Amino acid sequence: MDLARNVFGEPLESCSDDPKTGFFRDGCCNTSDEDIGRHTVCTRVTREFLEFSRSRGNDLSTPREEFGFPGLRPGDQWCLCAARWQEALDAGAPPRVVLRATHAATLEIVSLDDLKQYAIDLS
Repeated sequence: MDLARNVFGEPLESCSDDPKTGFFRDGCCNTSDEDIGRHTVCTRVTREFLEFSRSRGNDLSTPREEFGFPGLRPGDQWCLCAARWQEALDAGAPPRVVLRATHAATLEIVSLDDLKQYAIDLS
């Protein structure tokens, strides 16, 4: 895999090791052609977002031991599908974003300006 880049073109930073996130469960929002959902947006989930996601048929709160998924709680960081983040934005429920840990591939689906509005790592 090539050196992954974030939305600023810099080396991709880790999103979360607790819970272990990413399509590859490597703690980063890395992606490949196998990642059809493009799990590339590093988010800090909120109760509002988790409820929104559940209402769209993707329950991220309930543990799924068969997939090694612990279930998310507000405040957890998680690599989210770029299209789901855009959908949450359109519905007024986007989670906050860690831009330095968000993969550059996200920009194929979501604008950097929209991401910056919800960034937690801009000064």
